This record gives sequence, C-alpha cells and structure tokens, in this order.
Amino acid sequence: MSSQSAFEGRVGLPRWLFVPAAVGAAFVLLPLVAMVSRVSWPQLTTLVTSEAALDALWLSLRTSTVSTALCLVLGVPMAAVLARTQFPGQGIVRSLVLLPLVIPPVVSGLALLYTFGRRGLLGHTLDVLGIQVAFSSAAVVMAQTFVALPFLVISVEGALRTAGQRYETVAATLGASPGMVFRRVTLPLVGPGLLSGTVLAFARSLGEFGATITFAGSMQGRTSTLPIQIYLERVADPDAAVALSLVLVVVAVAVIGFAGHRRGVL
Repeated sequence: MSSQSAFEGRVGLPRWLFVPAAVGAAFVLLPLVAMVSRVSWPQLTTLVTSEAALDALWLSLRTSTVSTALCLVLGVPMAAVLARTQFPGQGIVRSLVLLPLVIPPVVSGLALLYTFGRRGLLGHTLDVLGIQVAFSSAAVVMAQTFVALPFLVISVEGALRTAGQRYETVAATLGASPGMVFRRVTLPLVGPGLLSGTVLAFARSLGEFGATITFAGSMQGRTSTLPIQIYLERVADPDAAVALSLVLVVVAVAVIGFAGHRRGVL
C-alpha cells in the first residue's frame, strides 16, 4: 500500500455526521418502502401490462431519449460558451438558462404554450403553415427538454470550470484546431461531468409532469407519459397508480445505477 493510500485509510469523518446522514437516508428511503408495501403483488403483472400502462411507459422512454439527445446537442455548446468565454450580460444569460431549475414546471408549460400554442408568439405563424406543436408528441419532447436542459448545462459547465484550460492550451500550441481541441481534449476531459449531466437530464425528462400536462395534455399513446398516467390512475385505480409508480422507480434506479457503474461509483 502506498503512503498516500495509507494516509487516506487513516482519514475519518466526525462521528456526528453519521446521524444527519442516517436521518437523510431514512427520509428518502422510508417513503419508497411505504410505497412498495402498498403494491398489490398478485395483480402487479396485470396492472403494469395494461394497454394504457404500456403506452405510457414506451412513450416516456422514447420521448425521454429524444429530449436527452436534444439536451446534449444544445446543452454542451451552451455550457462551453458559458465556461470558456466572457461577454456582457453573461451572468444574466446564465440565470435565464438555469431558470427552469427554480420555476414550477407548470409555469414552464405555460411559457411553452404561450410561445408555441396556436395563439402563441410563434405558434400562430406555425399554425398558418399547418404545423401544430402544442398537444402533440413533439410538445412532450419540448416540455421535457425545457426542464431538463439546465441540469446538463450546469453539470458540464461545472466540470469545464473545474478542469481548467491547461490541456486545451497545450493542444492549441501544438497546432490543433479549436474543433479538434474540443473533440479530442475538452469532451474527454469532462467525460464524468457529461455523463452525470446526461443521466440527470434523462431522469428529469422521465419524471417530468407539470410542464408536459400543461403544454401537451394527456392523450393516451400521444402525450400521456408515465407520470401523467400515474396521476390519472391515482383516483380511478390507486393500485394501478402504485404499480406504475414502482415501474417508474425501477427504471430510474436502473438508469442511475448504470451511470454509477460506468463511473466506478457503484
């Protein structure tokens, strides 16, 4: 064992930290245990394989995948510009980009509706051209992207600022073009942060409810995602709502677990 490893092995945590850590873990885990205890196991297969449940599940997975891809395409350049450049009003721009993190999802849905709805800022022109965005599958993707994009931006921007620019500067002095530096140096350098941001974006998209139901509605097979279906089943069939909630939890845990395994955390 190296001296550094031996030193790290002797470093401990204050004992009092374990108390709030245990309380926090219990606060997160007990509601999940309570939900699992309410699952009707004999009827679980029937409840989660109904047509409405399967439609909602596959729609959620498809739209979350597409919205995560859009977050990558849009969010990585945004994070790079915010982390690597300086321009007037940059603080205001960053605040606006991260705004969906703090405003209620319903407000995000209203903003999208008043922009892309039939009578919206851009929606009126799109409607004249025969393009209807609101209350469609595209609206689901847009709602999920709108609320998930800041999670990827803030993760990648933080990774870029932490990594610094030493390796990029060396590559540039050796004659690499800015594009090659970005592809060969910058992206691999922030790989863990990029992976974390991607997982967060996918998880946020998968669990999105407020903006989606406001902007896209709840039409089965078109806009009724799994969170919306859970909400609709909550009153009509509580057992189905709990079963679908369990499915959503399992999918989310699988995604996070896979990402943690790839990073060597789990």
